[in-house]
Amino acid sequence: MIDPALPWLKLALCSALIAFAGPALVRNGDRIAQLTGLSRSWIGLILLATATSLPELFTGVSAVTIADAPNIAVGDALGSCVFNLLMLVLLDELSRRDPVYRRIDQGHILTAGFGVILIGTVGALILLRGSGLDASVRHVSVYTPFLVLLYLIAMRAAFDFQRRVTGTLPVHETDAGMTLRQAIGRYLLAASIVVAAGIWLPFVGVDIAEQMGWQTTFVGTLLIAATTSVPELVVSISALRMGAVDMAISNLLGSNLFDVLIIAIDDIAYTNGPLLSSVSTAHAVTAFTAVIMSGIFIVALLFKPESRIRGTISWISLSLLMAYLFSAYASFLLGH
Repeated sequence: MIDPALPWLKLALCSALIAFAGPALVRNGDRIAQLTGLSRSWIGLILLATATSLPELFTGVSAVTIADAPNIAVGDALGSCVFNLLMLVLLDELSRRDPVYRRIDQGHILTAGFGVILIGTVGALILLRGSGLDASVRHVSVYTPFLVLLYLIAMRAAFDFQRRVTGTLPVHETDAGMTLRQAIGRYLLAASIVVAAGIWLPFVGVDIAEQMGWQTTFVGTLLIAATTSVPELVVSISALRMGAVDMAISNLLGSNLFDVLIIAIDDIAYTNGPLLSSVSTAHAVTAFTAVIMSGIFIVALLFKPESRIRGTISWISLSLLMAYLFSAYASFLLGH
């Protein structure tokens, strides 16, 4: 008889591997940027967010190609978007001097706005399932190129904005004697650990779902999404402690944009038809929750709340937390 604790031990091991390799990816990605002389602000948005989103990428691809678990792939990507926005609550709680939203540059509204567009589009496409409008060419949805185009437009807009605004990300010195070849080697080593854990995760998720009698939609949206978001969590907390609040926010919002690109990649890899037409409509709830949470964040950037409720939590963070809990409960009830 298989030990019922074994799947949970595997999940813990995956989390530990990602927690170890995620920060290493970021550190060496930053060294590569410095040694090549590329823009720190641009590399911060692209390389940092991409590095911390590698678990979602490889988890999604392996889920749709090897494990045949499309609900885990989509649940992981959209659940990670919601989980990334939930991290704002933790950052706010760790920022005891004043609400973290008062310390964030309003330029992040651009990235958050594109997040609303991209994630909202995914939610709408999920609702088109079986409507006759979910057309495809072979097994790939006709809307997948549109998602890729939207992502590229978002990156171009962010690049143009960052070029006009300086000082969004802090500059650090590289380690003495570090060469570009060494930085790339360490980056690839850390990436290989993330890839291995990412490929393993969907199988662990299926084992947990079968053992607990849970729906794969619920497992993908909560458990797997939380695990693959560990790098974002570690990096964001580290950035906050360094006083680089905007770096933490760029990482979270940039990861959300990349997660939508991952859904497009998963659709190409999934050969049983359009991916978003093959998953539970419960994922639309997760997508629109991420849209609502992004909207709350945009309001926070414009309003910049000064006080906390009974000195513990700001009303912005409380709203984000309530939206997340609603999404988790809805995913548990509606998923399959």
